[in-house]
Amino acid sequence: MLNDQDFAQQWTDSRTRSKKLSKRTIAGELRQRGVDQESIDLALESITDESEYRMAFELGMRKLFTMSRQEPDVQIRRIESLLARKGFGYSTISRVMRELDLLN
Repeated sequence: MLNDQDFAQQWTDSRTRSKKLSKRTIAGELRQRGVDQESIDLALESITDESEYRMAFELGMRKLFTMSRQEPDVQIRRIESLLARKGFGYSTISRVMRELDLLN
């Protein structure tokens, strides 16, 4: 059990740092690897809602900079798709889009 907790924490830290994945996606990956739910919950405690939002915002901002010449509807669609693939929920995606001034 202690090894599961260590593994879950290291996996969580790595996936948030390198891949900028949401808590939901990381939890699914850990479940697939056979980690128990208690260890998953403990590992995910380190990710707050605000830090998850900041990750999503950074991803959205980075993507927006690469598409500065695209039409606004293309920018919206691509950023929303990117964030959804990373596992972020609708409320987080909507908040990011509003902060990027892509939605009213």
